[in-house]
Amino acid sequence: MADRVTVIGWDGSPLTAAARSALSAATLVAGAAHHLALPEVPPTAERIRLGSLGLAARRIAGHRGTAVVFADGDPGFFGVVRTLRAPEHGLEVEVVPAVSAVAAAFARAGMPWDDAQVVVAHPRTLRRAVNVCRAHGKVAVLTSPGAGPVELALLLDGVHRTFVICEELGTDRERVTVLTSDKVADHTWRDPNVVIVIGGAGHSAVPAEAAWLLGSHPGLAGGRGWARPQDLPAEAGTTGEGESAQLRAAQLARLGPRTGDLVWDIGTGSGGLAVDAAALGAAVIAVDADPRACDRATAAARKRGVQLQVLVGRAPVVLEYLPEPDVVRVGGGGAEVVAAVADRRPERIVSHASTRDEAEAIGRALTEHGYVVECALLQSVGLDTRTWAEQDRSVVFLLAAERPVSR
Repeated sequence: MADRVTVIGWDGSPLTAAARSALSAATLVAGAAHHLALPEVPPTAERIRLGSLGLAARRIAGHRGTAVVFADGDPGFFGVVRTLRAPEHGLEVEVVPAVSAVAAAFARAGMPWDDAQVVVAHPRTLRRAVNVCRAHGKVAVLTSPGAGPVELALLLDGVHRTFVICEELGTDRERVTVLTSDKVADHTWRDPNVVIVIGGAGHSAVPAEAAWLLGSHPGLAGGRGWARPQDLPAEAGTTGEGESAQLRAAQLARLGPRTGDLVWDIGTGSGGLAVDAAALGAAVIAVDADPRACDRATAAARKRGVQLQVLVGRAPVVLEYLPEPDVVRVGGGGAEVVAAVADRRPERIVSHASTRDEAEAIGRALTEHGYVVECALLQSVGLDTRTWAEQDRSVVFLLAAERPVSR
């Protein structure tokens, strides 16, 4: 077991007295190549080039002596401290912090970042990081090889954003570039880098008095609640059976959209469910064959202050061109569209039917695709609370399907 482990954050600034003191006593130093080349590293110390943090942690745990681990930026912010403190290594560490790469990137851009989402993009998490960029107006992405600016931009195909790309922060090769997402793939970018992704209809300045919670500002997206009755324009008519507040509430509960998810809302109608899912933090693509419905969904998103990608198109053909979904609401098209959605293997699918025969056809299509299906008959009756007289009645079959977890 190492006698002492000190983690030093490095942001390009001269090392502090505490960092120099820890280094002078080190018998083992771990870090990237540019860390190990620092003149303060003792020439007699064993050196470990950081690759796999788990392997390095095991070597440090087995070292008899004093160890120092270097990390870029703040090592406690999505950094090595978490790995070193994992129970399997049994390491207690002292930390000498530095300015995080995210804080440095926003400083270079001259922007506040308490209203930003921060995500880490590895090849295995890249798609979820992209979904956060779809759903939110200000996102900082800590990239990695294979999940960098080019990959982010390519997966955002069709979604316009501005990228602030900060390369090799704190070094003499530091470079900050601002360009639109459609131009990012035309360049080669150096590692390490941080990407600030900005824009979208929902992006707006946060009032100073509202900035009290990092990355999230409750109350700024249209007030409390979801699945509320919709304020539709007169030409839109009344909501149909598939758009009642009660059905939308049940569908949202079964879908469970969350940050990092991509939701398809097929047959979005007035966009009520799509807007609610976006307000819950998910990225949403809303599709409808009726351009007027798409206009209403766009207007509803703008009014609520959330981001939607709205497409005019008819399912199932339009589905071929959409990125992979996590959860899907099918608001129209019946068993044919549900089957096409199931071919894409989302985790959950919800739909509805007005007749038992239609419900059985949808349920059969889902079961044949390996989903576990539940169906419930929902009936709701609206009452005028002034007279308690019945206003309207809705009867609909709700179908909810879940893909079994692979073993």
